[in-house]
Amino acid sequence: MAQTYDICIRGAGIVGRTLALHLAAKRLKVALVEATTSHPSGPDVRAYALNARSRQLLEAIRCWPADAHATPVLHMAVVADADAQVHFDAAPQGIDALNWIVDVPVLEQQLAQAVQFQPLISVVDTPQPATLTVVCEGRASTTRDEFGVDFETHRYAQTAVAARVESSLPHQQTARQWFSEGEVTALLPMQGQEGNFHALVWSVSPERAQALMQHTDLEFTNALQTATRMAVGTLRLASSRASWTLQHAVATRWTGTTTLDGHRRAWVLAGDAAHNVHPLAGQGLNLGLGDVAELVQVLDTRGYWRPVDDMRLLRRYERARKAAFAVVGGSGNSLQQLFAHPHAWAENARSWGMRGFDRCTPLKHWVARQAMGL
Repeated sequence: MAQTYDICIRGAGIVGRTLALHLAAKRLKVALVEATTSHPSGPDVRAYALNARSRQLLEAIRCWPADAHATPVLHMAVVADADAQVHFDAAPQGIDALNWIVDVPVLEQQLAQAVQFQPLISVVDTPQPATLTVVCEGRASTTRDEFGVDFETHRYAQTAVAARVESSLPHQQTARQWFSEGEVTALLPMQGQEGNFHALVWSVSPERAQALMQHTDLEFTNALQTATRMAVGTLRLASSRASWTLQHAVATRWTGTTTLDGHRRAWVLAGDAAHNVHPLAGQGLNLGLGDVAELVQVLDTRGYWRPVDDMRLLRRYERARKAAFAVVGGSGNSLQQLFAHPHAWAENARSWGMRGFDRCTPLKHWVARQAMGL
């Protein structure tokens, strides 16, 4: 007799596994299709800035990494043209951290181990018949294309270059970001509170990215020290380098129905299969885990008579998450375009705006709490 499932999740990355574990905890039977996720090719040097809401979601399934792999950010310093700066601090907010910088390979391993011990999750190689299909395959999702969903994509004239670097000075639990001449350079603190390792995300033009990838280690760190203005001392490259193109994208539909295994089946999109944002605001995975939280809440609080493929429920999920993406994705896209603008008037506007923003404590407080998912 064929196995039957309530949910089939296509994609076993962080979003897919987190969703599977939460749904199984609600006594739903889940098929998790373990396919190659769409993270950058080459060494996995990714790190994510996760907010308080994302942490709560992962702690609920006992998958929050140990302190050495989830470094709390107590301070954030953003520097732009003419040395205009914005500073955020956790203490005035009355919180433990602005966010946490999480080592992606460690988190993925914890989630994979948790899945192995959940009897209501079956890890499978191919999609299985289920009442509801959730697509979590990443931005290059083939299933999204199969379902005929348009993915409206704006490619930035930028490529991300990522690596791990060690500094001669401790990071002091500070996330640092520089906007200069159309580039965005971010150093994110890693390896615990007393560490001096950083995750680098350097958003540059495709031509510059190609040159940086071909640089010797010494040439690369010299260029990086110039970009970061020696804020953490001398730097040493501590990993291989990876790169990927950057884009702002959103699916036109996040839920619908299609014919699968001879039946009309409902589906929803989540994570990067539904939306992509620029990394400058550090909200990419937070948005994906926000999708998880909303879908789990919608399904868990449904009336006992409603099946998991009730389109009224799924459209509620779509409306809520599209609204969240419009705010987070829209503001991030606007910031990217503002800081990428080459003209002098744009530089003056940025400097004036950042100085004014840094002095406006109530506005800074509100923005910080929004970013933290509070």
